[in-house]
Amino acid sequence: MPVFEYRCTDCGKKFDVFHKSSTNLEEVICPSCQSKNNKKLLSSFSASIASSGYESGGSCSDGNCGVPSLGGCANGMCGLN
Repeated sequence: MPVFEYRCTDCGKKFDVFHKSSTNLEEVICPSCQSKNNKKLLSSFSASIASSGYESGGSCSDGNCGVPSLGGCANGMCGLN
């Protein structure tokens, strides 16, 4: 089931919605104010790289994602909420 992140344009609340299908999205209603005026957001995600060609042992929380070409934490992409 696809999960989409939305922000209510009326109250500003950010929330997730589990849809049964990505091709048939149900009507989205804000759980806080019951508004139907919502905007789908571009959600961030985390990826893990396991290869001998990359450094290991780091994490985005300490500023070292383990991918030297990205400058650690993908050039400031960590911490997006």
